[in-house]
Amino acid sequence: MRRRNRETEQFSISFLDVASCGFGAVIILLMITKSAAPTNEFFIDTLPTGSIEELTRQLFAIRSQTTELQEELNASERRNAEQERLSAGLDSQRRLLEAEFNLARNEGDSVAEEIGELLLARQTLTEEMQRLFDQTQVQASSYIGGVPVDSEYVIFVIDTSGSMYENAWGRVLEVIEETLDVYPEVKGIQVMNDMGDYMFSSFRGDWIPDTPARRRQIISSLRTWGPYSNSSPVEGVTEAVRSFYEPGRKISVYVLGDDFQQGGSIEQVLRNIDRINAAVDGERLVRIHGIGFPVILSNPGRYAQTGYRYASLMRELTERNGGTFVGLNDFR
Repeated sequence: MRRRNRETEQFSISFLDVASCGFGAVIILLMITKSAAPTNEFFIDTLPTGSIEELTRQLFAIRSQTTELQEELNASERRNAEQERLSAGLDSQRRLLEAEFNLARNEGDSVAEEIGELLLARQTLTEEMQRLFDQTQVQASSYIGGVPVDSEYVIFVIDTSGSMYENAWGRVLEVIEETLDVYPEVKGIQVMNDMGDYMFSSFRGDWIPDTPARRRQIISSLRTWGPYSNSSPVEGVTEAVRSFYEPGRKISVYVLGDDFQQGGSIEQVLRNIDRINAAVDGERLVRIHGIGFPVILSNPGRYAQTGYRYASLMRELTERNGGTFVGLNDFR
């Protein structure tokens, strides 16, 4: 039997192993290369973070400037509209004045003629017409400062309390003198305090004759006259109405005071006076005027309340009884 060469066989197998491995490696490389698709590289330019923030600030600044410019534009448009409106109004007024001027110029001749006729008619007034004119003037002068002064009799009801006597008495004398000057001549005068006490007991229930000497005596006696008072005008007004009213007499009662402390509530006092000074034929028996001195009102807090009560009472009392209430600004 023939023997094989073992060395040659081993070489051949080794060669085949190497060749197979090499061929397999080539195939594997081809497969790897075949499955990977070609790729393109792209380069993106990027800006640093700081540049983005700066652009953002610039954007907001531009937006802010745009808003301000828009507001200025709107304001300018409003001003223009207002100026146009004013211009139109002035133009309308100008045309109206021109029309009135032309009308007045056209009517000038007729107005001059009417004035001449009125002057001629005034020159030809008869004595009777002149007398009626004078009476009208006298009637118009029967009101001074809104206070009717056509009464024939005058009664003063004066608060003689300590607050009045110690603080406002000089002003009281001035007011009474001024009031008497308004009435150059009356048929009778009377003076009493708010309690109904007479200054001249000899003329109790009777009128003081109106003469220059009596008027001087009244002012002189008032300087030292200070009877007790409860700071309530109720008693004095009641005495004045009950004692001096008579049908046909025109009487004015002047109440001078600074506060209202006693005598009941304001409504109760008003009802009492309404009953005493009842209306006859639509008119009260006497007129009641009030003059307020701000003595108590100058005190702070609760002390001023009686001053407010007096003012409230006299406003309502004078309105109901055909008179006028005058509140003075100063009592000195």
